[in-house]
Amino acid sequence: MSVPSSKMRIVAAMSGGVDSSVTAALLKREGHEVIGVTLQLYDAGAMAGRKGACCAGQDIYDAKRVAEALGIPHYVLDYERRFRERVIADFAETYAKGQTPIPCVRCNERVKFADLMDSARDLGADALATGHYVRRIDGPDGPELHRAADESRDQSYFLFATTREQLSYLRFPLGGMEKSVVRAIAAELGLVNAEKPDSQDICFVQDGRYAGLVEKLKPEAVRPGEIVDEAGKVIGRHDGVIRFTVGQRRGLGLSGNGEPLFVLKIDAAQARVVAGPRSSLRTRNILLRDVNWLSDPAEAADCAVKVRSMRAPVPASVTAGEARAAAVELLEPEEAIAPGQACVFYKGARVLGGGWIAPAEPALAAAE
Repeated sequence: MSVPSSKMRIVAAMSGGVDSSVTAALLKREGHEVIGVTLQLYDAGAMAGRKGACCAGQDIYDAKRVAEALGIPHYVLDYERRFRERVIADFAETYAKGQTPIPCVRCNERVKFADLMDSARDLGADALATGHYVRRIDGPDGPELHRAADESRDQSYFLFATTREQLSYLRFPLGGMEKSVVRAIAAELGLVNAEKPDSQDICFVQDGRYAGLVEKLKPEAVRPGEIVDEAGKVIGRHDGVIRFTVGQRRGLGLSGNGEPLFVLKIDAAQARVVAGPRSSLRTRNILLRDVNWLSDPAEAADCAVKVRSMRAPVPASVTAGEARAAAVELLEPEEAIAPGQACVFYKGARVLGGGWIAPAEPALAAAE
């Protein structure tokens, strides 16, 4: 566990899932004074009966039962309005711009590691602990964020926006453990959610159809338009750019071409989707905005980066720019670099920082 040996008062963020429940249990076993806090993030009725949701309805009840079994106090905080304004609205706005959002990052950045951290301090806590699979390691210049020991469960990509100040206050007891061990501990303790399925990435999309949610929140963004090739020739029509993401092949409604066509670019302002061959998806250059550094930027001159959560890190060089911008040069081209996704920098297992992928300038977007 990544916690000091001295006893502390720690707030454990309890979503109702097995990971956060075992986090609270481990801290209690260590002898810390543990306070369980669950956030209600959206309407309980909307998620009733849905497997894989979190922080609503049954999940809140599960967290309460676990807290009772552990003998720790438990509080439920109504963050529904904040979650709607800071995560769901951003999700819809990003899709309306023709980009591909990552709501889990926004939730950590704008809710869990912001307002919840303030609430933990209000409760007099010395730290806030979560069930994320990452490691917090004390380095020579302060706390460092590292990938989980079990790389198949690693969630560091989703925590790149965590600041150094926040990292000093956070604890991640599961970072050195495998999921099977976590479930075994839950079973050993008789926790009610020991076999509960993991939550879904987009927990607030009830039926998995994100376009319907975006259409409801941003109806002006749903308008038909053209599908064009790289030369600007119209080759098809579509009924809304919110239904596409860079790299997508299915759903274009195009046939009779010499080779499969993919989404290369989305121009939301013109309601236009640019399609072309897979080879045109390849690029070595990425522009980033709102970069968060957890190290000296010079360390990223020779590093590895992840451009999607499920992709392996690849060798790259990152150069910091002004106004929290950065330029990334990949040693080998990568496909389907989607604006709105994150690019996270690594040196071995350590997270150096990361930023949001911005629409590329024409000179930098050309395949090499």
